[in-house]
Amino acid sequence: MKTLISLPKITLSTILRATPATPLLENSCRQIKNDTVIYRENELFKTPKIFKPFVKVSALQTTRHGGVSREPYSSLNLGINTGDDPANIMRNRRILCRHLQIAPSSLVTADQVHGTNVFHAVTGGHYSGYDAFVTDRKDIFLCIFTADCFPMLFYDHEHEAAGAAHAGWKGTAKNIAGMTIETMRQRFGTSPPRCHAYIGTGISGSSYEVGREVAARFDKKYLKPSTGGRFLLDLAAANLDHLVEAGIPHECIEVSPFCTVRNNRDFFSYRKEGGKTGRMVSLIGTR
Repeated sequence: MKTLISLPKITLSTILRATPATPLLENSCRQIKNDTVIYRENELFKTPKIFKPFVKVSALQTTRHGGVSREPYSSLNLGINTGDDPANIMRNRRILCRHLQIAPSSLVTADQVHGTNVFHAVTGGHYSGYDAFVTDRKDIFLCIFTADCFPMLFYDHEHEAAGAAHAGWKGTAKNIAGMTIETMRQRFGTSPPRCHAYIGTGISGSSYEVGREVAARFDKKYLKPSTGGRFLLDLAAANLDHLVEAGIPHECIEVSPFCTVRNNRDFFSYRKEGGKTGRMVSLIGTR
């Protein structure tokens, strides 16, 4: 058991620091009052190291810590289609935005539908029917909501363009990663060898069991036999290969080491929690 240290009250709008994320903590040490939080630094999110050289980029994936939602959505639930109190969800979004010193109106969100439609965003807002975004505008932030599916974030430093994609098994099978990169190439002139990418935390291959119908959509190298004629499917590996096939160098891709099931204390998992849980957000934008 780690010793908890109480920190003095601090207002979220005054504490943003551009430092790499530290390992997630076993225990939450916080109090909530009027969007003010006592918390351990970097508890709210993980910061991809792959984008660290690019000072204009803001990119992260939130954890489940630091918000106001009650169980089973505790506590930083940011997804609206969850059954959580909408007031708590909006308050959680304000907490994150104050921490990042960005306006909630700058977020680009969607009703994700496990499809492959890519939206070219030029302003913040909520859009229906999309599972990926691209933009070359500053001060808008592309958001992907997940609780087992894989979020992917992309940055083209040559054109200062960003992309984000939501990859469940359907999106992965249809190569939404490659489709998003291709959209960036068409819209902005993006050259994949000049891109960097992050595959965020999702359900790992050791925890994601699927039936024959889903397994049939994937190459055998992503599958391991499980019990009862079922298979374990490694979506992270499949998406990594899609990005390399699209032209992004392997060394320019970071893959989260965490798993929503194995590390369920720190991340929401739809499967682990029986469908009643919150959503993390993975976010990218330039300033």
